[in-house]
Amino acid sequence: MRVGFHTDAFNSAAFSFEKCLQWARDNDVHCIECGAIEGVSWIHGLGYFPHISLVEDPVLLREKMDRYEVSFSQIDAAYPLSGKDGPIFGVPYVLKTIPWAKLAGCPNIATTDGLYKPEGLTDDEAMEAMKRSYGMIVDTAEAYGININIELHGYFTTNPDMIEKMLDFTKSERLGINFDTGNSFIAGNDPVAFCRRVLPRIRHVHIKDVSKSLADAARGKATGIGISHSAIGDGVNAENIRQILTLLRDYGYSGTLSLECEGQGGPLIERSLGWLRGTLKALNIVEER
Repeated sequence: MRVGFHTDAFNSAAFSFEKCLQWARDNDVHCIECGAIEGVSWIHGLGYFPHISLVEDPVLLREKMDRYEVSFSQIDAAYPLSGKDGPIFGVPYVLKTIPWAKLAGCPNIATTDGLYKPEGLTDDEAMEAMKRSYGMIVDTAEAYGININIELHGYFTTNPDMIEKMLDFTKSERLGINFDTGNSFIAGNDPVAFCRRVLPRIRHVHIKDVSKSLADAARGKATGIGISHSAIGDGVNAENIRQILTLLRDYGYSGTLSLECEGQGGPLIERSLGWLRGTLKALNIVEER
């Protein structure tokens, strides 16, 4: 398995994307995941934004990343596809990200639903709309050889029954899951049982712990965690993560484990990285670099 991180760890530290590359190099991490925006903004232009813009040249950025010996594991294009505006805004956003990702050498794109039941739609209506959206997205992804991963993050996707129905939207193996250890937990599920149920369709993994205070306040009430303020290994989800890593090992998963937590400019995510590497070693899982 490969170890990486999501650059949202450095949102509050106002890192640039290149500074995230520097952090990766300094910590012997060779996979990176980030969000994408269309166009530009002042925060992006001034270097206070740790994600990429689709106006950047993906080939030139790939060359820069090669100099840091870092490559993309996934690009986050997770505009909610479940609401009324999903087909209007979400689908074009993902479709624009696919060719960009191909040129940048990125094999995966993350997508998701909204945090809450979509306003003005029944569950069946929302599911039917998402089926059409994912059908269009996956057709394009097939042409480019890119995986479209549904992240467990919202009203539909953190429900094991619903996510199984979503995986049947298309026959394509390009449609898979970005399994999130923290979101599956905060939604009130048993993350280990959830992982076991969808194991064959997991293409990318977010490793996220949950603080006791957040679990006490929000478990079973929320569906997603924007940024976890618990270092991985310090929270109440650590044992679940160990068991999930064991499941992934035994299944033969060879993809990326992407760290997700508030980085605090470095210290918190460095502690998380140390815990994950120690746990992989204890479980006899080889970290591919």
